[in-house]
Amino acid sequence: MTDRPDTRENRGPTRRRLLAAGLASGAVVLGGGALSGCGSAQAADTSTVRLWDLFSGADGGLLNDMVEAARPDMPGSRIERTVLEWGTPYYTKLAMASAGGRGPDVAVAHMSRLAGYAPTGLLDPWDLDVLAEYGVTEESFTRAVRDRTRYRGKTYAVPLDTHPFIVFYHPEPARKAGLLTADGSLDTEAFSSPDAFLAAGRELARASGEQGIAFGYVTDTAQGWRLFYGLYRQTGGRFDLPEGGPAEVDVDRMAEVIGFMAKIVDGRVNPRRLDYAAAIAAFANRQTAMILSGEWELGTFRTADPQIGAAPFPTVFGTPAVYADSHSFVLPHHPDPDPGRRRRTHRAVAALLKAGQIWATAGHIPAYGPVTRTKAYAALQPQSHYVQAQQHVVLDPAVWFAGAGSDFQNSMSQVLQQALLDGLSPDRAARAMVRRLNTFLSQPSPA
Repeated sequence: MTDRPDTRENRGPTRRRLLAAGLASGAVVLGGGALSGCGSAQAADTSTVRLWDLFSGADGGLLNDMVEAARPDMPGSRIERTVLEWGTPYYTKLAMASAGGRGPDVAVAHMSRLAGYAPTGLLDPWDLDVLAEYGVTEESFTRAVRDRTRYRGKTYAVPLDTHPFIVFYHPEPARKAGLLTADGSLDTEAFSSPDAFLAAGRELARASGEQGIAFGYVTDTAQGWRLFYGLYRQTGGRFDLPEGGPAEVDVDRMAEVIGFMAKIVDGRVNPRRLDYAAAIAAFANRQTAMILSGEWELGTFRTADPQIGAAPFPTVFGTPAVYADSHSFVLPHHPDPDPGRRRRTHRAVAALLKAGQIWATAGHIPAYGPVTRTKAYAALQPQSHYVQAQQHVVLDPAVWFAGAGSDFQNSMSQVLQQALLDGLSPDRAARAMVRRLNTFLSQPSPA
């Protein structure tokens, strides 16, 4: 099956497209000078594939290693990285460059932001036939991730990874609490209902002599939402956000989830007032036996405890669902892309995916399935203990205003903090979230 460009969706930078760029990035439209440093990625260089990404620090070093490992699979070409600041600055520049047709050959973007880019013509679709020539097919990815790559029948994102919200634990107190299986992995069945989860947390607290489960949410712009949305999707409740509104959700189930979250942070299972950094420090210093966090913290935790354990987030409300996002490769729009450059770009991305074992060492789950099915990946601990989370991942709702680093996540987290910290009742918090959802939905989509 081939994803061919739709010329109607790949027109030049009109005023409407520039407005869409500002909205998709979560920022106002910048002046003409915003593109002055972008340069033209369609220059005459016939060997370089220009990549924009947001990976610095350890992840940036790993991506460099992947680029080096990919070289044998892309003879005659090289990847040139440009690293930009994470968050709004990155998405602003990517949107503006794409709107002007002056973006790089390929860029990394969170899959959860795709709904703000593909409908506005800021991205070009991938050619699945060309990717298949280099060993990457739709079957290379789990359905849960693959389903979010498409818009109107075309594929606009090629997943690099999934990075789920999971649980980390120190094995010694977990063993004392009777929460490990014979092979040393977490017995997630012991967390399989709200009451069981809280009981396990109290057992962990007794076993550790400190606190049971850490969760850092105070003043954080995303953690409250990540925990809530993953749990809510486990209830099977509707969360449909039709354009223009109103939101079609189950307020009673929302309140049930919020009430459960409040019990997690009532001071018996988890310290009540923890921000993100304090929760990380408490767990790393063994003041808590478990933490609810993203797999991206594996490096920090493994430094503190080389035997650190991890597992997919337990199914508390009956339906398996794990909150996650996905770093993905996207094609910034070019009005007249050179076929040779596009083919080199497809080959380069395929080569990077095949080097996913390197990326896995940071804790991210490689999206390219053949990597996670190798003996080398099975030997990675604790990564191989939570790899099955990718089968049940749920990303932010596919609406233009949601996604990583969005005002939407922050807005939802603010209401949740009022419930967890300030005593707002679960039903009132749920209705406040719905009101905010409807406010977002009332805003015109840039598409």
